[in-house]
Amino acid sequence: NNRKHLAEAYAMLQDRIKEEWMAAGVTLIDPDSITIDTTVHIEPDVVIEPQTHLRGKTVVGSGSRIGPGSLIENSCIGANTTVMFSVVADSTVGDGSRVGPYAHLRGKAAVGEGCRIGNFVELKKATLGENTNVAHLSYLGDATLGRQVNVGAGTITANYDGYQKHQTIIGDRTKTGSN
Repeated sequence: NNRKHLAEAYAMLQDRIKEEWMAAGVTLIDPDSITIDTTVHIEPDVVIEPQTHLRGKTVVGSGSRIGPGSLIENSCIGANTTVMFSVVADSTVGDGSRVGPYAHLRGKAAVGEGCRIGNFVELKKATLGENTNVAHLSYLGDATLGRQVNVGAGTITANYDGYQKHQTIIGDRTKTGSN
């Protein structure tokens, strides 16, 4: 076989996977532009927008809307959650949260229930308590944020001293200013 044959076989597999999910109550807005691995689990009443790719051991909870233009890999997305124009890898997002546009969650980021992760926000090994907002233009790495925290635009947790990474801890109901 050559690469053309491999691509044709992959297309047939994708058609089968997507037909099964649509029969199970998942809405695929533009099935031809979406890819879903066989290892992914999607609960009913999920909407998958165009140009979205679900890979690895990903789980998407009921009532969620994923995409457009998102990549979710080896991650758990809670029920009634929105992820748009974003990348989520090796992370979890709690029920009722909103991610994106243009957010990047990686390295075991854990977002609690009812959180807002907004425009151009990156989380790496960060844990956010419920109802915490990081609305835009921030990087939070190796950080633990409590419940109901509001992170101002341009906030960065810079916790590498040239030799070691240090944990940043921000308590419940804290508000940071911009920059």
